[in-house]
Amino acid sequence: MGKIGEKLDIDFVISTGDNFYDDGLTGINDPAFEESFTNIYTAESLQKQWYNVLGNHDYRGDVEAQLNPILRKLDSRWFCMRSFVVDAEIVELFFVDTTPLVDKYFTDPKDHKYDWRGVTPRENYISNVLKEVESALKESNAKWKIVVAHHPVRSAGHHGDTEELVKLLLPILQANNVDLYINGHDHCLEHISSTESGIEFLTSGGGSKAWKGDFKKGQDGLNFYYDGQGFMSIQLTQYEAKIVFYDVFGKVLHYFNMYNKEQLYSFI
Repeated sequence: MGKIGEKLDIDFVISTGDNFYDDGLTGINDPAFEESFTNIYTAESLQKQWYNVLGNHDYRGDVEAQLNPILRKLDSRWFCMRSFVVDAEIVELFFVDTTPLVDKYFTDPKDHKYDWRGVTPRENYISNVLKEVESALKESNAKWKIVVAHHPVRSAGHHGDTEELVKLLLPILQANNVDLYINGHDHCLEHISSTESGIEFLTSGGGSKAWKGDFKKGQDGLNFYYDGQGFMSIQLTQYEAKIVFYDVFGKVLHYFNMYNKEQLYSFI
C-alpha cells in the first residue's frame, strides 16, 4: 500500500470503518491506537490526512474516543467524525455513519455491547443523518460525488445487501447523482455496477481479516469479487476516474475507468 501510495503521489487516505478490530478503542489512552494505526502505516507516502468513518466494531468500544481531538494530537493524520463532508474541489466526499441505521445491532446484539451515546433516540438520529446527507448532496456542485460508509448497499460478500440502506439511503443517492459508493464491512474487494441507479458500488474491506470462499452468487451487476486482503485506489481528473483494486502485495486485480465531467486528485 505504501509503494502504491508513493507511485500515485496520493493526496489522502480513506478508512471505511472497523478501524480497531475487534471491539474499537477502550479510551483515548488505548495502546491499540498506536499499535493498529500509527505504528502500522509508517510508509512515507501514507503520512497524509486519513479520513475515517465508524464501523460496527468501533461501536463496540468507546466511540467518543475515536472522535476525540486528542487523538489528532497523538497522530495528526487521524480525522474521524460520525458523518461529514470533505470538499476536494472537483470531488466532494460524503462520509455517512451507517451503523445506527442497521436494526440488528439494536434488536439482536447477541453478546456485544454497543456504545450508543450520541445516537439515541435512534429515530431522531437516523432522520437527521438522512436529512443532512440529502441536503449536502443537493447543494453540491462538485464534478464527482462520492459517498463513503461502512456498510454496503449492494454486496455479494458475507453480509450481502444492507436492507436498511437499500430502503433509506439508496433513493437519496440515486436522486442526487452519486457516482461512487464506497464501503467496508464485508471482508473482501468487489465492484458492482447498477444500471438502475447509475452508481458504482465498491467494497474495500480487505485491509485485515478475509473470508475465503464466502460469496453469495446471483448479485446483479457484479464485475469483480476477491475475498483476500487488499485495497483500492481512485485517481480523479475533472473528466475521468480511474479505479484500481490491488492485492496485499500491490498486484493489480481489477480496474475500470469512469468518464464524467484537469486537476488530478488521487487517494487510497
